[in-house]
Amino acid sequence: MLDLNCINSGINCLITKCDETWLWHRHIAHIHMHHLNRIASKELVIDLPKLKFEKDKVFEACQKGKQTKSSFKQKHFVSTTRPLEMLHMHLFGPFRTMSIGGNYYGLVIVDDFSRFTWTCFW
Repeated sequence: MLDLNCINSGINCLITKCDETWLWHRHIAHIHMHHLNRIASKELVIDLPKLKFEKDKVFEACQKGKQTKSSFKQKHFVSTTRPLEMLHMHLFGPFRTMSIGGNYYGLVIVDDFSRFTWTCFW
């Protein structure tokens, strides 16, 4: 256990002698190699070797983190029995520029049974 009351102010916590680029990628939260190059060039981490960090292979944890779910299959029948039983909603925005009505956000609501669609902006 480390006693924080006894720490000398001259101690640096970010010192290492490792020059393995993928080890650095893992140690710094799977950061993008471009950002590792910027950190190394600006000397933001003590003793980080000035290597050319290149993405020469795919790191398995990063690949899994970027995978997305596949789309659902289309259904060709109505699964609801009455209006307003199931609503599909999509909120979007903010827009970069204000609309003519002074709005930045939009909302679309679709009734699953009748396919009636409401759209509003604010």
